[in-house]
Amino acid sequence: MGNACSNHLGIPPAKGPNAVGCTDFMMDHTAQGSFFRLYYPCQETEKAEKPDWVPCKEYFNGLADFMKINRTLSERIFNYLFGSFKIPAYLDAPFKSNGKCPVVIFSHGLGAFRTLYSAICAELASRGFIVASVEHRDESASATYYFREKTESEKANDNVPKTSASAQDSMVREWMYYRVLQHGESEFPLRNKQVKQRADECILALDRLTQINSGIPVQNVLQTKFDWTTLENSMDLCRIAAMGHSFGGATVIEALCKEVKFKCGVALDAWMFPLDDEIFPRVKQPIFFINSEKFQWAGNISRMKKLDSASIQRKMITIRGTVHQSFPDFTFLTGNWIGKLMKLKGEIDPEIAIDLSNKATLAFLQRHLGLEANFNQWDPLIDGQDENLIPGTNVTVLQSSI
Repeated sequence: MGNACSNHLGIPPAKGPNAVGCTDFMMDHTAQGSFFRLYYPCQETEKAEKPDWVPCKEYFNGLADFMKINRTLSERIFNYLFGSFKIPAYLDAPFKSNGKCPVVIFSHGLGAFRTLYSAICAELASRGFIVASVEHRDESASATYYFREKTESEKANDNVPKTSASAQDSMVREWMYYRVLQHGESEFPLRNKQVKQRADECILALDRLTQINSGIPVQNVLQTKFDWTTLENSMDLCRIAAMGHSFGGATVIEALCKEVKFKCGVALDAWMFPLDDEIFPRVKQPIFFINSEKFQWAGNISRMKKLDSASIQRKMITIRGTVHQSFPDFTFLTGNWIGKLMKLKGEIDPEIAIDLSNKATLAFLQRHLGLEANFNQWDPLIDGQDENLIPGTNVTVLQSSI
């Protein structure tokens, strides 16, 4: 994948003390299995390479479908704009053991997929977290895939010698693309069903990490070079958080309701629409809403405020000059005019915005996971104390609507 316009653009490297590795995990091979990209502190290594930001052209096709533009044309445009960018992490680099790592499960937004939030996930890994960025199979991702067994006729056409056949040789990759709302279809039933599946997929990813941590052998369908046995006893499973953007923010709240192992949640510009009102009083963990200035509206904020509690910490800040797409990596990868035209960039420098979001997140995670770290230096950000932050929201909400 090539690109002629990357000059100074790129996903910012992580700022923490650890180098960052990443690898992909899929178990089992079906659409009901778990699929995520793992980010982790890694050993410094000469040999490791950084993976492509967009793994293959099917994801470009999925983005085109999501944006309702022609696949052939958009593949060229996307490849030109984004084809040469790399994830700020080393593919399959060896894990660096340095005490037990707290765990974050990350949920992507509508039309996204597992690689598009690498600036956030790599930053957390550089600070000592293990982060699983789930790729959802609820048809809300632009594209994702699973495997199915080959039919007898497909096997017969292969002519692969039986002795050299691996598990993947007997499988076919099946692509699943974004499901468009049908004409006249009511949106809430679809989104509510999806948010429940998404939360289950976050919990399943956590279950897989728990297996890996306990030393139970796992079968990664993707056959990466990463040695999963090195993660035995590497995770602090008393310190687990859920985090996500947009639809992923709603997924965080659903996951907290379903699974008490998540000790707190961070919701980036959450889209609250998919959630049932009745779950709000059942969520007992602290939640941090980090909002953009341009995306939110009164109805959405009023649903966030239904989670306000006298006894459980629920915090909200808004980052000045940001748009909804200030959280995914796209915001770093376009020049100013294209970025603003496509609403991928706000008025604020995107690196300043993501830095504020990441530092506020780290402070909140330290506070509610009981971490022994220095992230509490950023505690004032949790209360919106910075010239680029607004405490609470910039949106006027009538008291009667809460």
